[in-house]
Amino acid sequence: MAKSNSAWRSPWVIGWIALIAIVLLVNATMVFFAVSTNPGLVREDYYESGRDVERTIATRLAEGPGWTMNIDTPADVQAGVPVTIRFFVVDKAGQPVTPDAVTYYAYRPSDAHRDYSLPMQEEAPGRYAVKTVFPLIGVWDTLVAVRSGGTEHALSQRISVAKP
Repeated sequence: MAKSNSAWRSPWVIGWIALIAIVLLVNATMVFFAVSTNPGLVREDYYESGRDVERTIATRLAEGPGWTMNIDTPADVQAGVPVTIRFFVVDKAGQPVTPDAVTYYAYRPSDAHRDYSLPMQEEAPGRYAVKTVFPLIGVWDTLVAVRSGGTEHALSQRISVAKP
């Protein structure tokens, strides 16, 4: 009697078939949940809403003061180490602007409890500074808000804070 050398009896073949079956089962489960748990984020008037946002942005740019703003953040910002951040603002003619208030905001994308804001102090006309300490390493979103009259203009910057 001949001994059966069928590939279907090999533990390697059975293991690979089981692995493929598990992957297909997991993918089918994810597809099922993706379809059955619709987050409902699609708006009925998505096109009109997008056009309204576009018009709003274009209007703000047209009505904007035409200032040139720049945030000067040192390249080697380290957690727990004081750093001075400067902000420069000039008008269309290149003359320094003196707004009512300038505020520095630091947002931690992964932890909202670490967000903070500080008023910036005028060093010279059109030049403002703030001394701050970032408590954690990682990515921070920063924003400088300039309030002049009844309007507010902002400039954002993403920075990376290193280990000391």
